[in-house]
Amino acid sequence: MTGDLSSIVWRLNGADLERFRGNEVNTSVDNTTPTPSPSPHVGGGRSTPVIDIQNLSLTFETNDGPVHALSDIDLKVEKGEFVSFIGPSGCGKTTLLRVIADLEKKTAGDITVNGTTPENARLDRAYGYVFQAAALYPWRTIEKNIALPLEIMGLTRKEQTARIDKVLELVELADFSQKFPWQLSGGMQQRASIARALAVEPDLLLMDEPFGALDEIVRDHLNDQLHQLWAKTNKTVVFVTHSIPEAVYLSTKIVVLCPRPGRIYDVIESDLPRQRTLDLRESPEFLRIAQRVREGLKAGHAYDD
Repeated sequence: MTGDLSSIVWRLNGADLERFRGNEVNTSVDNTTPTPSPSPHVGGGRSTPVIDIQNLSLTFETNDGPVHALSDIDLKVEKGEFVSFIGPSGCGKTTLLRVIADLEKKTAGDITVNGTTPENARLDRAYGYVFQAAALYPWRTIEKNIALPLEIMGLTRKEQTARIDKVLELVELADFSQKFPWQLSGGMQQRASIARALAVEPDLLLMDEPFGALDEIVRDHLNDQLHQLWAKTNKTVVFVTHSIPEAVYLSTKIVVLCPRPGRIYDVIESDLPRQRTLDLRESPEFLRIAQRVREGLKAGHAYDD
């Protein structure tokens, strides 16, 4: 069951299915991959970064000529960090995330994920990917949606149940396992999508603006839940957002991008405490970081017509 069905589970996003067609599912633990040390926010020193990008550029060839999507990107993401990409539409946030996930190919520069190529990281199932839309199958219950990649990986029913129960507890959906997606709110569907990504037990979680379509109250609640989830699991997270408060609240590092072509304008290391509540957003420290992000967006021409 590792062919087309594997592609559907891992991408769930139209044309991207082709990149995953025919992959073999690897359920073993790769003991040869270097294990990065935690970031300063977690404790300990530094070693091999989870993501290491050097002088990376990407150009799309179109009928109207080349489109320079990314230019000279340099970035390191350490184990246990929560890194947000923020910038205006068209600045390359999602494109950069897709390069990390091996859904787009760089045209210049170097990138490693878990010490290997993005392609090998994808084949090793080294990351979970959460999309803007929850992409749940409406004919499957929440439990069965989460189980699908585990079925493909060949886990026993007992192993599947243990993992499903664990991630449903993490995202606070244990009481909704037998519901269908259409019976849940948008926010609950996104939590189920996060649970599905966590069920394969990746060390790296890639999230492409998962809360962008939700109202502010629900978004605040999910920001708080996601931060608690990150604190519990110590996953390395790369998160795309348009929201300054969201980026500042969630992140240990904020990467401000500017457009035409997409490039990094500023990298802001957050000195906010690891334990956070939403009340922190009224603090002088929070507002200081938010102001720096806002100034970076403005200087990077985010508000040009």
